[in-house]
Amino acid sequence: MQLYILLFIALISCASQGDGVARQHFMKIVTQDNIHVDMRYFSTNNFTLEVVDGYRANICMLEKKVARALRRAANSLKTKGYGLYIFDCYRPQKGVDHFVRWAQSPEQPQSKMRYYPNLAKKNLFDLGYIAKKSGHSRGSTVDLSLYRLQQSPVQPVNMGTPFDFFSKKSHTDNASISESAKMNRKVLKKAMESAGFENYSKEWWHYTFKPEPFPTTYFNFDVSE
Repeated sequence: MQLYILLFIALISCASQGDGVARQHFMKIVTQDNIHVDMRYFSTNNFTLEVVDGYRANICMLEKKVARALRRAANSLKTKGYGLYIFDCYRPQKGVDHFVRWAQSPEQPQSKMRYYPNLAKKNLFDLGYIAKKSGHSRGSTVDLSLYRLQQSPVQPVNMGTPFDFFSKKSHTDNASISESAKMNRKVLKKAMESAGFENYSKEWWHYTFKPEPFPTTYFNFDVSE
């Protein structure tokens, strides 16, 4: 009994200080120079049509080593006239749980038409577009595109599909997209791989740094100032 009480006290202690300790391993990235931050889940401009749980600021947060690698990728692209356009970085587990609830809810015609017109919502898990555990929650994964540094206003280049479009056309090596979109995907892929990231083949925007600093830890603190 005493052992259980001690374990319970230890768990309470860890929970009370866990967020602050965890955040010390992370670095914040905001819009600057050749990086544009547009955290889609901090707005309703995403497939849930809601602000997602745990997103309280338009800030990209990544584990420090991962953030430095992302900066290297951005610097390599700058010489080619490109910047990195960031859609998502660290994602609290509560945000992933929000996705799970959304996937189990009734269809939303506006979301289906824009993000998964040819799929049933219930199949998005099995097809690998939504997961109950995500590398984003480990602080090692980023969703991103490119933008041209001299273009105003800032907007992503043509990648063949929008971000979070659940379709085979979003597979990185899909052959049906335009030649310019293929080239843009290759430019992004080369820069990210050179900085130590690996692409998820079903999503041209999804990159995970390897080896992951926290391969088995799913953080749950908010994205906030």
